[in-house]
Amino acid sequence: MNQINIRQYQESDFNRIQVLNREEGWINLVEKNDDTKEAWKNSTVSFVAETESDGVVGYIRGLTDAQITLYICELLIDKKYRGLGLGGELLQYVHNVYPKTRIEMLASSSSRSFYEGQGYRPFYGFRKTLEE
Repeated sequence: MNQINIRQYQESDFNRIQVLNREEGWINLVEKNDDTKEAWKNSTVSFVAETESDGVVGYIRGLTDAQITLYICELLIDKKYRGLGLGGELLQYVHNVYPKTRIEMLASSSSRSFYEGQGYRPFYGFRKTLEE
C-alpha cells in the first residue's frame, strides 16, 4: 500500500473531494457545489489524506473553537482505502492538532460501529434547516 500523507486542504483538492462525495452518494454536497466549496473555505478543520499514486483518498472537515468543541462535518475515505485505519488516523490527527477539544459529530447507522470502535460514545442531538 502507498505511503499516506495527511496535510492541510488546498483549494486544488476540491474537485477530487467532490469525486469522493459523488462515489459515496453524498449528492447534496455534489449538487450544491458552490456552497460546498465555500464551506471548505470557511472550515477551521480541513485536512486531506493523500497517496503519491492516487492523490486525495480521504478527508476530514469540521469546525472548532480550539478550546472546548471540535465538530466533524464530514469524514470520508475512498472505498478502496477503507479498513486500513485511515479514518481513525484522520480523527487522531485532528485531535492532536486541537488536544483540548472534545470531538462531536453526526453519524449514519452504517458508520456507528466505526465510531464506537474508535472509542466514541453516542449522544443525543437535534437538527433543523431553515426550510423545515
